[in-house]
Amino acid sequence: MSVGFIGAGQLAQALVRGFSAAGVIATHRITASSPDTELPTVQQLRKLGVNFTTSNKETVSRCDVLFLAVKPHIIPFVLDEIGPDIEDRHLIVSCAAGVTISSIEKKLQQYRNSPKVMRCMTNTPVVVREGATVYATGTHAEVEDGKLLEQLMASVGYCTEVEEDLIDAVTGLSGSGPAYAFLAVDALADGGVKMGLPRRLAVRLGAQALLGAARMLLDSEQHPGQLKDNVCSPGGATIHALHVMESGGFRSLLINAVEASCIRTRELQFLADQEKISPAAIKKTTLDKVLQQPGVSADTVGVRTRGISVFNSPNPRFKKN
Repeated sequence: MSVGFIGAGQLAQALVRGFSAAGVIATHRITASSPDTELPTVQQLRKLGVNFTTSNKETVSRCDVLFLAVKPHIIPFVLDEIGPDIEDRHLIVSCAAGVTISSIEKKLQQYRNSPKVMRCMTNTPVVVREGATVYATGTHAEVEDGKLLEQLMASVGYCTEVEEDLIDAVTGLSGSGPAYAFLAVDALADGGVKMGLPRRLAVRLGAQALLGAARMLLDSEQHPGQLKDNVCSPGGATIHALHVMESGGFRSLLINAVEASCIRTRELQFLADQEKISPAAIKKTTLDKVLQQPGVSADTVGVRTRGISVFNSPNPRFKKN
């Protein structure tokens, strides 16, 4: 088995590091492609022994399992580029938030009758093999394909199959969840510093508190509310702290955050369906597709056509993200 990543950003790097640590696949059997060779993640992937290329087509030709690890609005243009190169052996796994299986299948069916497509939502803790991943199976993907993907993703954390219509909610909860946790630790550490703790110690204690609490919950059959109650002594410090948090709308903030992430995920699907290109996206998109846009030429994007499939734009009008 060989694995490919179209997109060489944070997600690709996290998965590669996780797969490597788990020993599920050797890095020399992994290929990643990106138009931007100067990304810090590209340098890290190279150090890990991953085969790197600026050609998406080359990545397709060298892999059996292909992860689409690019922004949602880039997906349609990537599919137009690689569609003719997809073969029966390929399993296409989309990691793009909000992009549906049916939209990918529709694109690829212009080139192949029965493309095997799956959609997954994971998160960055896969890098330490503590990820949370769900996946949904497309029309033409078989049971063996699901088992293969689950074998890969279970090696870097928790993995389970769900109905596709649940994945947007998963994005809001566990997909974005690590950011909520990092923000919480940062705030807890600020509280510790305010009360006199050194910053480094405050961060370590806050992180360890979340790590330990998560492990207790996962190893227990008790409701999180019960575990919370177990910490609170009558009239003690913790119940007074929880009163402050409840007064500040702590629960509502988290619920609203999950909802906001989920809603934005659905908006991203709408944007992907429009297949419109923005200046910020041009440098991440295939050259041929960009040059087909009204008013865009090789001169305006600052490159010369040389038969390559992806490109960087040195034009200062297009700023790096």
